[in-house]
Formats: sequence, C-alpha cells, structure tokens
Amino acid sequence: MLTLATVLSAAPTNGLSIFFKQLEIGVTLGAMYALVALGYTLVYGIIELINFAHGDIFMWATVLILVVVNALHVSSPPSNFFVLIGLLLLLMVIGMAVSGALNFTLERFVYRRLRKAPRLAPLIAAVGASFVLETIVQIWRGSGSVSFPTIFPDVSITIGPVNIALLDIFVIILAVVLMIALDRFIRLTRMGKAMRATAQDPEAAALMGVNVNRTISLTFLIGGALAGAAALIYNLYVGQVWYLTGFQLGLIAFTAAVLGGIGNIYGAVLGGFLIGLIEALATQYLPNGSSWSLAVVFGILVLILVLKPSGLLGQQVPDKV
Repeated sequence: MLTLATVLSAAPTNGLSIFFKQLEIGVTLGAMYALVALGYTLVYGIIELINFAHGDIFMWATVLILVVVNALHVSSPPSNFFVLIGLLLLLMVIGMAVSGALNFTLERFVYRRLRKAPRLAPLIAAVGASFVLETIVQIWRGSGSVSFPTIFPDVSITIGPVNIALLDIFVIILAVVLMIALDRFIRLTRMGKAMRATAQDPEAAALMGVNVNRTISLTFLIGGALAGAAALIYNLYVGQVWYLTGFQLGLIAFTAAVLGGIGNIYGAVLGGFLIGLIEALATQYLPNGSSWSLAVVFGILVLILVLKPSGLLGQQVPDKV
C-alpha cells in the first residue's frame, strides 16, 4: 500500500538532487498539513476545543472525492487543460462542501449543546464523533485501502539539478492561495472581525451585537472546508483512500498546530511546513528513516513544548485569529 512514507522515500539517488527533492516533498506535505492544522487552530482559537474528529472530517472528504471521480469514470489525466482545471475545481468544491458541512453539523448538534458543560465533555464527544465517522466509512466502503486514479498529468519542470513535479507546484499554489484568502477574510471582513472578537471575549462580543453562535458555526464551516481542500491534495499526492486516513494525518496536523502555537493561524501554517520538512529530511537522512520520521517529529514537538510550552508563536495567542 502506498503511504506517506513511500512518497517521502521516492527521491533521486544523487547528493544535491536528493536534498532539494526532499525539500520539495517536505514543502508539499507541509502545505497539506497546514491546511488541516488551520481547522484545529481556528476552532481552538474561538472556543478552546480540540476537535479530535477533524481528521475524520478530512477522511470523509477524501472518500467522497473518490466516489465522485469513480461516478464520472475518470481513470486518467484529461487531455484537455481546461477539462483538467474544471475537474480539479469540481473535486475541490465537493471536498470543501462535504467537510465544511460535516464540521458545521457537528458543531450545531453536538458541541453547541456541550458548550457550557465541563471541558472534558466536549473532548470526549469529539473522540466519540471520530469513531462514529470512521465506523460509518468502514461499513460503507470496507476496511481495505482503495487506489485513487491518476488524474493529474505526470509532468515535471527541471530547474538546475532538480525536477519539480507540476503536481507539487499545483499543491503549493493552491494551499498558499487558500491561506492568504483566509488571512484576508479574517482581517478585512466584518465576519472576520466578529471571529476575532469572539476569540478574545465571547461575552463582550455578544454585548457588542456579535451573533456568537453564528460566528462559531462559521468557524467550524471554514475549518472543515480547508480540510476538504487538503483532502483533494492528499488524494492526488498519496493516491490511497482508507477509512483510517484521517487518524495519522489528523494527529500530525494537530501536532503542527501545537508546534506553531495552537490558536494562532500563522503558527498553524508555520508548524505545518516545519513538520513536512522535518519528516521529509528525517526519512531521507536517518537510517531506516521511514520508520523513524514520525518519532523525530513528535520528539521535536516534545522538546519545543518543554522549552516553550505555548508553541513557537505562542506569544501571539491573545490575538488568536
């Protein structure tokens, strides 16, 4: 079965090319991790909840994207460029809509009812929701992994000693555009200001006329939608759909959010890219690196939290979103 470790190990065999190729892979994976980590950090920044079902929200989007591709009978890259772009946009919209709607539904019917409960209650509910989402897909699609069709052209651009895959360029551009759009939304729109106000003091925001429930629901919607975009990236890049996909990747993305400073959107992005780079370089340069890469990632996380418990950008937590 193709895994992230397999992708990380697929590199050239000569010195400088290996290093730059692993940097390319690390940045690409980091962009995917950052998109999922943003969902964790947005929700935590608003209501201080670790949504452990977020990884399985991501997994649901990977499954539904595969269902749509199979329904359209797409098994190879479209020869027409505009057809390819249209297909990718359709899949991204579907992935974002599915994951956003699922996250919105969880908030509306589960987390909102537990908002005033002891902190442990919504945390346990999130873990329970995670198992429910996994079990439904396991019963529906089975326990085995399913290959995602190769729908993106296998084309690369040579720059010096490195061949950069067009897919990697697409992934990085897509992730950066979405991150910039989120930043602009939060900073420049009225709803973004409401999100910042709710993050700082929900009671005061409500007194100033902010609809706190609507703001929190929108936060879940946006966080889930970003995970849906990451689901498209994952399907294109890794090419395997499995009901436990969200477990490992969700855990890595959560680690990225904590590493950067959970509650801080720039911290989530920084943490995502750092973990992608660390994982890629550890896989290449450590003996038996594919087995040790995650241990290195989490070991560095422990070290950072010991030395700086709030994360790398934790000093900016009061201005959480």
